[in-house]
Amino acid sequence: MAKFLGCEDHDTYFTNTQRHRIVYEILARTAYGKRKRAEIGIDRLLNEGAYSAAFPLHEGPFEISTFEVDPEQLNSRQVIFQYWGRWSKWYKYQPLDHIREYFGEKIAIYFAWLGFYTAWLLPAAVMGTFVFISGIISMGTNTPAEEICSSGGSYHMCPLCEACSTWNISDICSMAKLGYLFDHPGTVFFSVFMSLWAVTFLEYWKRKNATLAHHWDCMDFQEEEERPRPEFAAMAPTMEQNPVTGVKEPYFPEKARLSRMLTGSMVIVVMLCVVMIFLVTVIMYRGIVSMMMYHTESIVLRTQAGNIANISSSMVNLALILLMGQVYTALAEQLTKWEMHRTQTQYEDAFTFKVFVFQFVNFYSSPFYVAFFKGRFVGYPGHYGKLFGMRNEDCGPGGCLIELAEQLFIIMVGKQIINNIQEFVVPKVKAWLQKRQIRAVRGSRISQEPKRWEEDYELIKCEGLFEEYLEMVLQFGFITIFVAAFPLAPLFALLNNWVEIRLDAQKFVCEYRRPVAERAQDIGVWFNILEALSHLSVIVNAFLIAFTSDFLPRLLYQYKFDSNLHGYVNFTLAHAPPSYMDGNHTQCRYKSFRDDSGNYTLFYWELLAVRLGFIIAFEHVVFLILRAIDWIVPDVPESLALKIKRERYLAKQALADNQDAVLRQATFLQAACASGADQEVEEMELEEDI
Repeated sequence: MAKFLGCEDHDTYFTNTQRHRIVYEILARTAYGKRKRAEIGIDRLLNEGAYSAAFPLHEGPFEISTFEVDPEQLNSRQVIFQYWGRWSKWYKYQPLDHIREYFGEKIAIYFAWLGFYTAWLLPAAVMGTFVFISGIISMGTNTPAEEICSSGGSYHMCPLCEACSTWNISDICSMAKLGYLFDHPGTVFFSVFMSLWAVTFLEYWKRKNATLAHHWDCMDFQEEEERPRPEFAAMAPTMEQNPVTGVKEPYFPEKARLSRMLTGSMVIVVMLCVVMIFLVTVIMYRGIVSMMMYHTESIVLRTQAGNIANISSSMVNLALILLMGQVYTALAEQLTKWEMHRTQTQYEDAFTFKVFVFQFVNFYSSPFYVAFFKGRFVGYPGHYGKLFGMRNEDCGPGGCLIELAEQLFIIMVGKQIINNIQEFVVPKVKAWLQKRQIRAVRGSRISQEPKRWEEDYELIKCEGLFEEYLEMVLQFGFITIFVAAFPLAPLFALLNNWVEIRLDAQKFVCEYRRPVAERAQDIGVWFNILEALSHLSVIVNAFLIAFTSDFLPRLLYQYKFDSNLHGYVNFTLAHAPPSYMDGNHTQCRYKSFRDDSGNYTLFYWELLAVRLGFIIAFEHVVFLILRAIDWIVPDVPESLALKIKRERYLAKQALADNQDAVLRQATFLQAACASGADQEVEEMELEEDI
C-alpha cells in the first residue's frame, strides 16, 4: 500500500463505490456452512430467504431544504438529484462522472449511451420532419391524386366484398392525398439517410465508449473469476474443480444443459407460433370490422372502412403485444433458470437472447405483414383468394404504406406512452406497498427518527437495466427498419427519450435502493443487436421502397409514357374479366397490372425487373458507403490511441527503471556481503597470527 499514490489518506483513498464492492466481495465469498455444498455468500442467503435484502446505503436524503444551501454542503445523492434528476434539468448535459462515482460504471455507461443516442436523434428528427413537411408542401403536385379527385363517376371500382356494390374511385380523394405524405420521393432519400445515420451513430458510439472506458479505467476489464450464481450453486448436482481457479465448485453436466437449452428453444418456437396465431386473429378481426362498415348506409364509413379497421386492430394488436410480452418475459426467466447457466453473465446473455427474439417477432410481425404480405394474395374479380371463407385483405384506399404508418404510430408511440406511465406510476405504487408492509410489521414500535438503513429499506429493489435497454433497442428498430413509411418516428423517439432520461434518473436516485456498483467497459451484447438491426434496416427499406411504395411504378411510367404522370390512374386500373361479368356483375375496375383475361401485362414484368434491380443497387451502394464509413472512422480516437501508447510506454519504462533499481540494490547487497566476508577473513587470519 505504501507504494501507491495517496495511500496516506485512508478516508479518501478508496471511493464509496469501491468500498461497496470490497464489502460485497467479502460477503459474497464468506462461507456460512459447508463449502462442499456451496453454502457460500450473501447472494445464496438472500435466495434462500435467510435475509430479506442486502444493499449499500444511500448517502443521505435526496431532498434539499427550501432555504439556500452551499453546494459544497450537499451529499452526493443531493448533488446528482439537484443537477441531474430534476425535470427542470432536461436541457443539461448529464454529470456522467458523478453518476459513475455514485452508481458505478455499468449504470453510468447506460446513461452515457442513452444520452449519446438521444443527442444523435436530433439530426434524424430534424431531417424526418423536413421530409414530412416537404410532402405536405408538394401535395398539390401529386397528379394521380388530382386525377382521382376530379374523376367523378368515371371509374367504377369492383365491390370490396361479396355482398357489396360498386363504388367510385373519387370517394377516396382525401386518402389519396393523405397517402402522398408517406409515399413521395423524399422518403427514398430519408431511407438512405437513416441507414447511413444508424451505422455512423454506432461507429461514433464506439469512439465515445472507448474514451469513457479509458477515462474510468475499465478499458481492459474482464470478469475472469466470475463466481457461480447462487441458484446454480444450490441446484447443481455435483462438485468439480474449476480449471481457472483450481477450486472445487458446483458443476452441472454440459450435455444436460444442452438438452435443456434445446427444450427451451422448442418452447420459444411454440410461443412464436402463438404470436402468429394472434396475428391471424387480428387479421380476421380487421376483415370482420371492414365487412360491418361496408354494409352500413354511410358513404364515409364505407370508404373509410379500411382505415377504421386498421386503426382499431392496431390498438387491439398493441394490447396483445404488451400482454404477450409480460407473459413471455416471465416464462423466459423460468426457462433460463432451468437451463442452469453457471455465471450471471451467461445467464443474462441467454435471457437477453430469448426475450429479444420473442419481442422482435412480437412487435414487428404485424408491420412486416402490412409491409410485405397484405394485398399480395388478393387475386382478381372472379378469382379472389380466400382465408377461412373470407376474401384476403387488400391495401386501403391510400395504399399499404399509409396503413403501415398508422400501425407504426400506434404501436411505437402507444408503447412509449404506456411504458412512461408505468415507469412513473409503478415504482410509486410499489414503494407505497413496501412502506405499508413495513409499518404493519413494526406496529407501534416506529421510531421517532428512522435510521438510514430503515429509510432505504422502504425503497424498492433496483430492477437492473435489462428492461431499459430492451425498450431503447426496440425503439431503435422502429426508427430504422420501417423509417421509409414513417419519417416522423425519430421525432417521437427524441421526445420520448428526453422524458425517459428524467424518469430513469429519478428512479435510480429517489425510488430505488442503491445497487451494488458494477464495473463494465461497454453496453455488452446490446451493441451486437444494434449492429444487426442497422444492417437489417437497409434490406427492409430496400424491399419497402421497391414493393410497397408507388415510387418505382410512377418512375417507370414517367420514363415510358408521361413525365407528368397524366393518365397514370387509368393505367394502373385493370378491367374485370368477361367471366366475372357473366355472373350478373357490372363492368368495374380494380387496381392491378393485368389484361382483360386476368394475366399480368408486360409492364408488370418490366416493373418486377426494375424492383429487383433497385433492391440490388440500393443494398450494394448503401453497404459500400457503410463499409467506407466503418473504414474511415476509427473505433478509438487518434488522440486517445496516442495517450494509451504513451501510458503503456511509461508503464514499461517505470517497470524497467524499477528492475534496474532492484538489480542495483541486489548488486550493492552482494558487494556489501562480499566485503563483509573479506573483512571477517582478514580478522580471523589476524587472530591466528596473534
